[in-house]
Amino acid sequence: MNVITENFDLFFQGFLKTLGICIICMFGTLALGTVVAGFRVSPVAPLRGVGTMYVNVVRNCPLTVVLFLIAFGLPEIGINQSYYTFGCAALIIYTAAFVCEALRSGINAIPAGQAEAARAIGLTFTQNLSSVILPQAFRTAIPPVGSVIIAMIKNSAILGAFGVSGDLLGNAILLTSSRGQDPTPVYLSIGFFFLLITIPAGLLLMYLERKAVILR
Repeated sequence: MNVITENFDLFFQGFLKTLGICIICMFGTLALGTVVAGFRVSPVAPLRGVGTMYVNVVRNCPLTVVLFLIAFGLPEIGINQSYYTFGCAALIIYTAAFVCEALRSGINAIPAGQAEAARAIGLTFTQNLSSVILPQAFRTAIPPVGSVIIAMIKNSAILGAFGVSGDLLGNAILLTSSRGQDPTPVYLSIGFFFLLITIPAGLLLMYLERKAVILR
């Protein structure tokens, strides 16, 4: 236990940095996933093609491949950022494909008559999607989108192994490799701090799901 008490500041700083990464990536993922879901149900064929290609390519690639492509591919064309920025971007791009599909399932659950009624009163596709379809689709898709977000929180650990320093896994690697600490208590502590993020996130999603049921 000494390794935990003696390095608590390091664990806590890693927890805060990991929490920050998760919050940034969650909002980025929801925004990008919503845009791609809009492409997937668009009446414009090229947009549907772009959305379909994005989902099929990104969803079927391992996250580590996406990370390496962004971190080492973008500098080749003159785009240079920190590993932190590249890591967050890769996590957002990867997870957005899954959010898109979860949200699209919510869109497909909306009765077609509602979209037809919206068109009948003169709403454009964008107005129909943003004012009629998406608000209901988000409520319907809370459970699958929530599962994707929790999976994204756990996947954020890969960023530490990828080279993003200061997060939970990055600090665990520092303690076990450079400082020679016993890995068992270190990684048990990392798991505990991740539970401090994922369990409240799960409880929040359960609350939102109950609220959405009431509003239907």
